[in-house]
Parts: sequence; structure tokens; C-alpha cells
Amino acid sequence: MAESSTDDQLVQRAQAGDERAFELLVRKYQYKIIQLVSRLVGEADAPDVAQETFIRAWRALGGFRGQSQFYTWLYRIGINTAKNALVSRARRPADQDIDIADAELYGHTDHLSDVETPEARLLTDEIQQQVTQTINALPPDLRKAIVLRELDGLSYEEIAEAMDCPIGTVRSRIFRAREAIDSALKPLLS
Repeated sequence: MAESSTDDQLVQRAQAGDERAFELLVRKYQYKIIQLVSRLVGEADAPDVAQETFIRAWRALGGFRGQSQFYTWLYRIGINTAKNALVSRARRPADQDIDIADAELYGHTDHLSDVETPEARLLTDEIQQQVTQTINALPPDLRKAIVLRELDGLSYEEIAEAMDCPIGTVRSRIFRAREAIDSALKPLLS
């Protein structure tokens, strides 16, 4: 609870124009936001997207009313900023291609362990691809709940606050999302 009141005090000071107070909030949550957006846009673009998140948060800070915790509000801005970055990235052509002669250098190892057989790696890739496709095909409320829980590690209470719904609804959404993923993986694992 003390952490929340500290955030509230810093937010109030920042809303009054204290840039140092906002800088403290940035320092406090910078790593978490970079981790969050890197899952969506990749590690290379994460620092830029995180910076854009904090710029947007600073500009919108006057509209923050404290109805949710500051990090929950910042989290939403981070997700939206990452989504916008992905949309923007999809619109522009790839800026770097791998030369066919250099392709052999990527992912090269001197030996294969017993666990990393080509078949095992192929199955792992297929499973990851199927999970990603299944999550992307979920209705938005299920997709958001499962991503917040499994990728971001938020508690059910934090997810309920972020999604503005009861904990029971969060549990139901996560259960339904996991069922869909399990069903999609059954053919690969049988």
C-alpha cells in the first residue's frame, strides 16, 4: 500500500509540473515497461517503444484521475504504444535482408545435444507457432487475459484491475483461453 501512496504523491507532483517527480516514476517503471513491450515488438525496438510510452504518459498525465494504480494506467499506454508500433512496422518494407551466403551463419552451432535434434526443434517451433496462432485467434478479452497472466505474470487481481472486470471473469477468461490452446496443441502432441 505504501508503494501505491508513493506513486500517488509522485503523480500529483508531476501533474503540478514537477518533472523530477515524473522522472522518478520513469526510473521506477522503466525496466518493467521495456520488458512488457519487448514481448510484443522485440528487444531491438523495446527501448524506443518504452520511451514513446513515457512520452505519451507525460502528455496524458493531466487526464490521469487515480481510478486505477499508476502502473496499470502506464501498462495500458505501453500496450497501445506497442500495438501502434507493430502496425507501423507492418506498413513499411523490411529494412534489412539476410544475404543467402550469410544465412548459414545464423543459428549455427558446432554440435547438437541429444535434446536438440532437428525433430525436437521442429516440434518446438510448431508448438510455439500453434500457441501464437491460437492466442492471436482468441477473442480480444480472452487474448488480453491470457497474455497478462502468462506472459506478463500479473496476478488475477492486477488483471481484474487492468481489464476493469471482476476476478471471477478473469479466471473464466484465462480458463477458456487455456482450453483453446490445449485443444489446438492436442494434434501436435499425440
